[in-house]
Parts: sequence; C-alpha cells; structure tokens
Amino acid sequence: MVTATTTLEAELLRLAGSVPDPELPVLTLHELGVVRAVHLHGADAVEVELTPTYTGCPAVEAMSLDIERVLREHGMREVTVRKVLSPAWSTDDITAEGRRKLREFGIAPPRVRTASGPVPVELGPTHTRPHTDPAVNGSPVAPTAPAAPTACDPADAVRCPHCGSADTELLSRFSSTACKALRRCLACREPFDHFKEV
Repeated sequence: MVTATTTLEAELLRLAGSVPDPELPVLTLHELGVVRAVHLHGADAVEVELTPTYTGCPAVEAMSLDIERVLREHGMREVTVRKVLSPAWSTDDITAEGRRKLREFGIAPPRVRTASGPVPVELGPTHTRPHTDPAVNGSPVAPTAPAAPTACDPADAVRCPHCGSADTELLSRFSSTACKALRRCLACREPFDHFKEV
C-alpha cells in the first residue's frame, strides 16, 4: 500500500514515516502504518497521503504539522498533507517492529487477524480465558458475559505485555485513547493498555 516512485520520493516517504506518533511516541508513523504515499510536484513541493487510525482522530493535525516540519527541514518548500480515508487504516497495517515496540512499552499489541474484511464488534466476555479463583477451591470461574466460541481460545487471547499470561480481564473498553482498552493481568496483577483490533 505504501508507494514511492522515485529515489527522492522514497527518501521523503522514509522521512515522513520516521515522525513519532504524537499519542504513542514509541512508534513512528511508518510503524503505525498511517503514511501511505508521497508525490513530488516539481523540485521542492510534495504531497503526503496520511490515513488516520479512525475518522476524527485528534492526532491527525499534530501528525500533519510534524510531517510538514520534517520535510521542510529537508528542503521541501511546499508540503501538503492530504487525509486519505480509503482504503481505511487497520491494525493489520502496524508493522512487526511496531508490535514489538508496543509490547516492550507495556501495551498489548492488537491481535493479528486471519480473516480479511471488517472486524466484527463483539461484546464478549471480560476475561480472555477462563481462570480459577483460589477463594472458590480452584474451580473455574464462569465469564461474566456470554462468549463467542473463539473468545477464550488461548491462541487468540490478549496477552499481558509484562509476563505473557493469557489470563487477563477487561477493566474498561476505553483507556487513555479511544484506540486502546484497559486490561489487567490475573497472573501478575498488573494493569495494561491493549491496542484494540480495527
């Protein structure tokens, strides 16, 4: 999806992609997968295609200003950042390096989807897999809401970025930003953000 046709466009794409995300500065815009293309218009004018993580994302303006600043510092007199909404951004666009950095930063990265197309919105269980409660003689505790058949599959569980346990629970569907949920690990008891799948 990311395109560059000339050597200069490829360099400008690399520079635009190197800008840190304003909400998650541990990631670059390239690693987040939001910078789609650059197009040169003459020797010193460039247009950058930027796809927000969701329509109305408040970070788009900061991203655009940072891209403009970086490209002007590298000789571009005129920089235009154009919002591109189609194809829509998806968490599948986050690079493997971006997922690794999220995990190291203490944020559970979005799970990798195997099917293409829209992500269904499910109001499933708050626990990612059944767990035992020592106060109830180690017997399994039922999820607090009906689960989809795969919701408790350990391979599909939201894993704790601190200890790797799949035994986590949802505390809030929204965290510090709309794209993250707040969860807690039931093994190490640490709270953590989960970058939700879109």
